[in-house]
Amino acid sequence: MATVGMDRARILWYYSCMRNVNSIPDYALFGETDAFPDVLHCEHFEDRAPDHGWQISPHRHAQLAQIFYVKQGAGKAFVDSQVFDLFDNVVLYIPPQTVHEFHLAPFIQGMVQSFPYSLLHNISPSSAELVEALSRPIVANADEPLVTLMTQLDAALRKNGPFRSQISIGLGHATLASIASLGVANHEERATLPDQRVARLDQLIAKHMGQQRSARNYAAEMGLSTGHLTRLCQMTKGLSAAAYIESATMQEACRLLAFTSNSIAEVGYRLGFTDPSYFSRRFRSVQGVTPSQYRKQFIR
Repeated sequence: MATVGMDRARILWYYSCMRNVNSIPDYALFGETDAFPDVLHCEHFEDRAPDHGWQISPHRHAQLAQIFYVKQGAGKAFVDSQVFDLFDNVVLYIPPQTVHEFHLAPFIQGMVQSFPYSLLHNISPSSAELVEALSRPIVANADEPLVTLMTQLDAALRKNGPFRSQISIGLGHATLASIASLGVANHEERATLPDQRVARLDQLIAKHMGQQRSARNYAAEMGLSTGHLTRLCQMTKGLSAAAYIESATMQEACRLLAFTSNSIAEVGYRLGFTDPSYFSRRFRSVQGVTPSQYRKQFIR
C-alpha cells in the first residue's frame, strides 16, 4: 500500500502532541465535546470522514474506547507512537486516552463503534486479563463472529424498539470481549521470551537513537553478552545484532526523509552520522537506494 505523506509541520505537531497532552483535542466523538449521545454509538466512515477530507486529525477520547472495522478500502492509523496499515477486513481497537489520527483512502467502507468507559469496565464476569487486553491497542484480521456481532450491534442501535439499550449493551459487551480475545491471541503469539528481549532492544534503540551505540553497548544494558544478543536477533529477525540495530536506524532515516524537509545531511546528523557521504552509503547498503532516491517517492 502506498505510504501516506504528511508535511513536516504536521508530523512535528503530531509528535509534539504526544509529549504535551494539554494540546490534544479531547472529544466525546470526533469534533464533538458535548455529552456522549447514546448508550453506545455506531457510525459508518461515509457519515463523517468525507466532511474532513478523509483525514481525521490527532485527538483522543478520555471516556470511551472505539473499534474501527474496515470492510473495504485502505488507509493508515497513527495510534500514539504506532502506525497501522488499514486494509480490507482489518479491525482496530483504540482504548481510552489514546491519541489517534487517520489518513483514509476516499470512499473507504466500514464502521466505527464507540463504547463509553462505564460499559467498557462493566463486562461481567469481571476479568483482570480482559481489562488488560482492552487497555492497549489491538489490530487484527476481523473474524466472522466479530463482524457478525458488530453488524448486529449496528442494526440494534438503529432501532427504537423495546429493550433497545439492553440489547445494545449485551452486544457491545460481546463485541468488546471478542476483540479482546483476538488481542490476547495475537499478543501470546508475539510474547515469547526471545521476542520480549528483542522488544526491549527496540525500546533501547528508540531511546538512544542518534547516539550510534554498538551492539555491545545494548547487550551490556540488557545484561547479556554480545553473542547472546546476536543469537536472539538471528533467531527472531534473521539478522545479526549489529545489522538489526543499523536496520532500525535506517528505518528512522526513512521516516525523516519521507515526513520532514530536513536535508539529507541533517537527517544523517540527527542519527549520529558526522559524515554525510558515509550516511548515504550506509543507507543505500540497507535500503537498496540512495537517500535522495528514497525521498523522491514522496515528492508530489
